Amino acid sequence: MAFEKEEAFEAALIERLSHKGWEAQVLKYPTEAELLHNWAAILFENNRGIDKLNNTPLTEGEMQQIIEQITALRTPLKLNGFINGKTVTIKRDNPADTLHVGKEVSLKIYDRQEIAAGQSRYQIAQQPIFNRRSPLLNDRRGDLMLLINGMPLIHVELKRSGVPVSQACNQIEKYAHEGVFTGLFSLVQIFVAMEPCETKYFANPGPDGKFNPDYFFHWADANNEPINDWERIAATLLSIPMAHQLIGFYTVADHTDGILKVMRSYQYYAANAISDRVSKHDWSVQEQHGGYIWHKGSGNAAHKFHIDGLMIYHVIVAVIYAATIGTCSQCFSNALLRWIRSKHGAGPCFANMV
Repeated sequence: MAFEKEEAFEAALIERLSHKGWEAQVLKYPTEAELLHNWAAILFENNRGIDKLNNTPLTEGEMQQIIEQITALRTPLKLNGFINGKTVTIKRDNPADTLHVGKEVSLKIYDRQEIAAGQSRYQIAQQPIFNRRSPLLNDRRGDLMLLINGMPLIHVELKRSGVPVSQACNQIEKYAHEGVFTGLFSLVQIFVAMEPCETKYFANPGPDGKFNPDYFFHWADANNEPINDWERIAATLLSIPMAHQLIGFYTVADHTDGILKVMRSYQYYAANAISDRVSKHDWSVQEQHGGYIWHKGSGNAAHKFHIDGLMIYHVIVAVIYAATIGTCSQCFSNALLRWIRSKHGAGPCFANMV
């Protein structure tokens, strides 16, 4: 389907997403302040119990405490830890909460395990308004912002048929250089650039990072066949549960270079298969023989970061890159074993070759 006008494409995508797990009620042309108020309302609903907010709403001062924490963290990598940390702590200043006023309380903000369940909310903000950061600039409007539990985590920039997707990528980069992804909008983790016949997605490099086209990825199916049609993108990459999982499980907070990364589609399918295998395995059986995961080529670092998450199953996954196998000495193996035991104690070792 061709779209002569970007507005028609935008409307069609919103309609499609509303059937793929996102709420049908769209937040139209919201300002940052209005989105902050929306987030405050969701935080209240998800934390209104007596041990949290004691059925008294959040004040502007309390929301400002959260924004100050976001501002201090600053980079998408550190904010990824904030988002996936599940909770945020504030000091109550609402006098109506006589039980907690002047005391700290922890509020649930996001749970990567609550996929399309529990208290998770999925909203679409249409053409959010970015306040100008300089008197020389006009206010900007994005195309779509996808909110999870009130937090703007995925920004989508659209172009009509016939306009190359590179222009949508350039638009995102221009907005970033103008400083619009600050404040509440600094929570954005993933950028998506779309035209009806091609889509690219990439991690937010942050205020100090550079946009590198080598890390602008096309989505693909389990057979690594590219998916570019916008309707299939809406049904896969941008759908719920995928978008929720993308933020919670398939972004990589790589502290070695301080840059947030996102997995390619083939990495997602591989990591998801590993997770599924481990979660379904009967670990109560004695004398486990374990196995190995073979990975050759680029992307093994991203896999390692995800595989590390399998520790929640009390399974030790030791990663050895294929390039090192030929020179892997007994000394290295012993050192690795000592490290595993220091971190996790004695236990089954599921995978030892990647």
